[in-house]
Parts: sequence; structure tokens; C-alpha cells
Amino acid sequence: MTATVDRISEFAGRFAGQLLQPNEAGYDEARRLHNGLVDKRPALIARCRGVSDVVAAVNFGREAGLETAIRGGGHNVAGRATVDGGLMIDLSQMKGIYVDPAARTARAQAGTIWAEFNRDTQVHGLATTGGLISSTGVAGLTLGGGLGWLMGKYGLAADNLRSVELVTADGAVLNVSARDHDDLFWALRGGGGNFGVAVSFEFQLHAVGPSVIGGLVAHPFSRAADMLTFFQEQTSQAPDELTMIAGLIHGPDASKLAAIPACHCGSLGDGDAATRELVAFGPPVMSTIGPMPYSEVNAMLDASVPRGALNYWKSTFLEELNADAIRCIIDRYATVPSPMTQIIVEHFHGAVARVPADATAFPHRREGYNLLILGQWLAPSDNDRCIAWVRDTYDALQPFRAAARYVNYLDNDEENGLPAAYGANYKRLRELKTRYDPANFFHLNQNIAPLA
Repeated sequence: MTATVDRISEFAGRFAGQLLQPNEAGYDEARRLHNGLVDKRPALIARCRGVSDVVAAVNFGREAGLETAIRGGGHNVAGRATVDGGLMIDLSQMKGIYVDPAARTARAQAGTIWAEFNRDTQVHGLATTGGLISSTGVAGLTLGGGLGWLMGKYGLAADNLRSVELVTADGAVLNVSARDHDDLFWALRGGGGNFGVAVSFEFQLHAVGPSVIGGLVAHPFSRAADMLTFFQEQTSQAPDELTMIAGLIHGPDASKLAAIPACHCGSLGDGDAATRELVAFGPPVMSTIGPMPYSEVNAMLDASVPRGALNYWKSTFLEELNADAIRCIIDRYATVPSPMTQIIVEHFHGAVARVPADATAFPHRREGYNLLILGQWLAPSDNDRCIAWVRDTYDALQPFRAAARYVNYLDNDEENGLPAAYGANYKRLRELKTRYDPANFFHLNQNIAPLA
């Protein structure tokens, strides 16, 4: 670390939050991220209390010439929220949420996770598209686009953004919206953390719940081909209110299962009708489909991705989910080395697919499927074989892969994934990066490099 003791002392004098250095109480807990495979040691962690702390930290990192990482919820699999030997600007303590039920809007600070956001909005029977996992951070999910249970009806998390409070690389604080800095607003809806530190987000809310129809059905792995074929048929005719994903997973007894988690965000009567075939098909060995609070639907898969587990992911959009692709998916999962590893197929339809591809930085707007190979295990001794299995599975799916990737699922070895993540929008993003962060201060992310 190039910052001197005197410089750190001067920084501390204008910082209201907590500064942590190695070997201090709380440092080890503060440096840990959701993915236990990421084990980096920042030279300094700046745990911000408010916007002025973020401004001070950005200025300090820039002036001291430090590699600077930005942590929100800390859930991103690539672990780009931290750094070895540099500065981590930690927003995880910034959890303020303000809901305006009359305007149906909510503003949330960057340390908020979706479980916390839902808790406050659901008091008023309101919600917006959050993650498929409620422990995911609001900031990272939204900046990358933001898939979630409400996307068929209401679009991505980024599609529901009204404004973002942003600290830029030169320490300026901007209120970014469709009215102010509209080009930057375009970039923030999918462009990740490349353009500054997003310290708060204003969202449009919608009437959801408090009870919706949700849950999952599970089938024996021996029926996986039938279930995935049924899933493809059902998703091709699903109403906007019904979002379904399919997964090859393991049950509590470590037996392989094929499952369909689902959420219908309309009326309970409509949801019951829309999921009737889903419940009847098989029949399943387990079904939890029924009325439940939306906040519980958003949390129903949380236990499958525990904090601290070792993770390595690959993902790709599919050209189509046909019989050959289904067989390849099943054949690969038959050899899976860890019972915690999953293959997930996420369906895009409805509102998310009706936005023009160039309307936001997130370009993937056609109806179809995104496939995630979610490698997960506990023992470091299994690292090599589990990572190899994920890579081999991704390679095996090459005949079915589309030239499109979801930026939030890119792991830490996929620098060349950005053209596929942004498609025709990539050039414009690079131009905006050149304008707003020409020195590439914010580069510890899925980095969009400025033009030379």
C-alpha cells in the first residue's frame, strides 16, 4: 500500500465511518464476501456511513494511487468487491430505506439486500423486481440488470430504476435519472460498477402480494428429461405474471432432483389457475406451490447458496432449449462432483423481453433461456475437480450456446465475456466510460475499458 501513515491519519479525520486495517478487530469479518473461494486482504477497509464518507474514500483512493474496490452486498461470484493490498470502500453498513406508498417509489442505500428491501416495501403491499435470492445486494444486482421473480410482469430491477445517486471518480455527487445525465442513466442500467459508486437507488414499486402463488415442485432425476420438456412447453405459454425457472439440484438426502421453482405475482385465483398444470404434472415427489408471502418466495432458494461456500460459475444464454440441449444438460449433471452444485435454467419473457435492446445497457431482450452452471462446494481440496467440471460442462454446451452472457454471472476469469454481455451496446458503454472515468479508476469490476 502506497498510502503513508500520515495520509491515512488525515483521511481518518474526515471519515465518519470505520477504518479497518489487517489484524484489527472486525477486519477478517469485514473482508469476507459471500463466495468463500475469494480470500483477499485489503490494506484498508473504509466502512462508510453516508455519502460524504464515500466521497472522502474515493478521493483518498484516487489521490493515494490505490487499487480501489467497491463492496455493496458482497454477493457477486467473481469477488470483485475486494482487493489484495488496496482499498475496499465498503457500503454494507449503508442500509437506509425510504418508501413512499402514495407515489409507489422506494429509495434504498447501496448496502441494502433484497430481504431488507422487501421487508419495508411489503408493509405497504408493494415490491419491485429483486433477485432470485433475497440475500443478494440491491446495488450489484440492479447495476448488472437484475433478474428476479417479478421480471415477467415488471421487467428487470434496472427497468424499474427512477434515479441513482452516484459518486464519480473525481468525487462529484450526481443525481442520475432520465432527466439529468440521461446518458449515464442509460449506462447504469446494466453497465455495472464502471461509472462510479452508486450510493442509493430509487425504484418504481408495484402492487404485489402480500400473498402470491409461489413455491417449487420437485421430480426424481430419472424424470429430468420429461420435466425439462414440460418446463419448455409451459414457459412458451406462460402469462407475464408467472416466472418459472428449472433446476437440476440435490435434495436434503443428497439425491438428485429436477425442480421448477415458480412465482405468480397476480391474483391468487389467477395464480392457482396458472400453476395447476405445474402441480399436477408427474406427479411431483414434492410440491410447495401455494399462497405465501412474496418475501418468502424471494427467500425460498436462499439456503441453496449459503454464505461462505466455495463457488465457481459459468453461464450462457441458449439458442433454444431443445431435446439435444436437454439431454446434454442431464448427461453432464449425472457426473456432478458436489451435491451443492446446480444447473439452473432461467426463462426470459413478458415485460423483460418487450424493452428495446438499446433502451438500456442491458441488451438481452428476446424471449428465451439463460443457463447457469452454479458450481458450489465446501472443501478446498475439491477446488480443482469442481472447477474443472463446471468448465467441462460449459464446453459441452457449446453447440447450444447463444452469443450472449449475463454480466452478473461472469466469474473472475472471464475478461473476454464483456462483448457477449453487452452486444451492440458495448461500443457506447466504452464511449461513456471514456467520458466519465477516463483513467479507469473504477476497474475492479467486470471492466469496461475506456477507449484508447
